[in-house]
Amino acid sequence: MPDDDKLYHPILVGSYKNYQNGMSYLRDDAGINISKKNPNYNELTAIYWAWKNIQDADAIGLVHYRRFFGKDEDDLLNQDLIDEKLSKHDVILPTERKYYVETNYSHYVHAHHEEPLLLTRRIIEKHHNDYLSAFDQAMNKRSAHMFNMFVMKQNQFSTYCEWLFSILEKLEENIYVEEYSEQEARVFGYIAEILMDVWIDKNDINYCEHDWIQIGGEKKISKVVHFLLRKFGLSKKTHF
Repeated sequence: MPDDDKLYHPILVGSYKNYQNGMSYLRDDAGINISKKNPNYNELTAIYWAWKNIQDADAIGLVHYRRFFGKDEDDLLNQDLIDEKLSKHDVILPTERKYYVETNYSHYVHAHHEEPLLLTRRIIEKHHNDYLSAFDQAMNKRSAHMFNMFVMKQNQFSTYCEWLFSILEKLEENIYVEEYSEQEARVFGYIAEILMDVWIDKNDINYCEHDWIQIGGEKKISKVVHFLLRKFGLSKKTHF
């Protein structure tokens, strides 16, 4: 964890089952929450908790799973940089991941079940039709802002969450995660990664990017090997 405990507040996701006596983390099962959905919603249970229970912050952000905004472990995003960036922009996003040889759509379906992505499009078409063009454009791009990482001004954060969870709730009503593997059951977190750019682009959100790092480094060789294997249907591994 970063040393700045005024800026970074660790939250234990899936606290309904993961909490142990003596832990001093914030808990995603306090107040209004969806903590019990953590096996399917991943880090989104922390986002939902912040949306429903934090009202007095000027901005809210999320970093997770050893990923942080920064150039290296000694240069993580700090309060001064956040203030500087949010004085000019409404949202801070991680630098885009570029796929080069495939679209966001093909990248997703090579790694995950296609059905939830198709259902998401239908939900947007029916309930948020003005976002449909942005969704299709995002699917055809070869880069994306991934990881559900961001820093947003409070009003943008609330608007984003209202939109995001309205879609995910409808998606949840139409798929049976009980039939999925443990990895694939985390589907709502995967879909949310795709939806970030849809919301950003449709609303012409004034955003900036910031470098991100993975503490402990990325297993780049394994990632490349499994990326190629996924394209030929020989692997579904996406997390390392």
